[in-house]
Amino acid sequence: MTTDAPESTETRYSISNNVSYLYQVYCSYMLVYKNDTKADGFFDPELLKKSLNILVRQYYKPVAGWFQVSGEDIDVVFDSNKFNDPPITTQTLDIDYETVSRHVYDSNIELLVPAAPSGVIKPENPNIPMFLVKATYLESNEAMVLGVTYHHSLMDGTAFWMFMANWSALCKQLHGQSNLTEFDLPYPPTFGFPDIGHLHDPSKTFEHPEYSLVDADQCFKEFQPGAEKIVETILEVSVEQQHALRQQARDIGVSFTELLCAVLWKGTNGLRLELNPEIGSESSLYSCAVNPRARVGVSSSLCASPVINTSCERTVSEIAALDLRDIARLVHEAIDKCSGDYLFSSFDFLHQQRKQELYDERNNQIGKKLMLVYVCHKPVKCTVSSSRTFPIYNTDYGFGAPEYVRPPFLPFDGCMRIWPTPLYDARSSKAPLQIYVSLPENVDLSQSPLLAQFKCCAN
Repeated sequence: MTTDAPESTETRYSISNNVSYLYQVYCSYMLVYKNDTKADGFFDPELLKKSLNILVRQYYKPVAGWFQVSGEDIDVVFDSNKFNDPPITTQTLDIDYETVSRHVYDSNIELLVPAAPSGVIKPENPNIPMFLVKATYLESNEAMVLGVTYHHSLMDGTAFWMFMANWSALCKQLHGQSNLTEFDLPYPPTFGFPDIGHLHDPSKTFEHPEYSLVDADQCFKEFQPGAEKIVETILEVSVEQQHALRQQARDIGVSFTELLCAVLWKGTNGLRLELNPEIGSESSLYSCAVNPRARVGVSSSLCASPVINTSCERTVSEIAALDLRDIARLVHEAIDKCSGDYLFSSFDFLHQQRKQELYDERNNQIGKKLMLVYVCHKPVKCTVSSSRTFPIYNTDYGFGAPEYVRPPFLPFDGCMRIWPTPLYDARSSKAPLQIYVSLPENVDLSQSPLLAQFKCCAN
């Protein structure tokens, strides 16, 4: 008598066939919701937990899964009969709305964001949580702060904010009808990474300067604090300035974001050169993360983290001498090269290097390891990420949209994040745009003719 083996309930997909495995870090955000009427039941904790568990179990099972290292692969593994539900913690503080808003604005993640363990994926560290939540209530019932942390190897920024928008939509529907079992989600749930072998063009070869091979003991998966004290400045790009930049970008033949990146690169490069003229012959690096979904035909419903890094490098003196149009074209060329065949080449390069690293480890050899070039020390770095098109403020849990969403302060030289304000619409530019800039405290952005045009919101 033969018995059929029970059908497996386990599913897995690899993250080591793309850039995800280099992002072994947690990303955190704070969302402030105001309770103007001080209504009872404002963000009921049980409703938050119930809605998140339903979202994960019905639509986002990988978020209830775990990472597993198996030979050359790092997999996301999840089981339809075994759920690692994301933890939600709560706290109530005896402070007012203005005080908690100041904590958010000052990026007090220790108070308002759940503490996460090391995000480095190792065989001996299998139970890394994918997503953590901390809900902070006020005794006065004036507001609630939702602090969230997610593992970047699971999702990129696009997929994460679609996840948050879906969670809020599901919660809002449950808030109106608690016995619902089917839900209308605004975005398709994202899973895994599809096969992109069809994008390979064997007639083309590429260099990949966005990565650097370094000695193993100098390889880091995330930014490392340097000797200089880093401070954050928030610049505001007004509606009028956005319109002017868009027109200038059209005249040059680049996108709005590419021109804005060129402004940031040239502006900060000039300030660093003025402070230290000896660095003129050294490296000035521009790098950014590119979402290639649309250009290579990868559906958001299939792909959780296809983001690819790109970079461009010149000497500090060269960037100082070039006019803004030329720098905008350099940025454009760096981004425009991220075609389907370049994407395949980049991921193949990463995969082959990982195989070599594992071979070296198994044979006790001291070899080189791969690191994103923007993590390496450079005299000038302009590392830009743009979140202006993400549905960050489309996160109404049934109690209104957030008053403010805060990315955490990153104390690393050259980090620059383009961030929407509550009423911002990427298609119409009818509200200001913000740029969070992290630089050494002796770099005064107001001394740059290019950057002084923008209103300084905070320092």
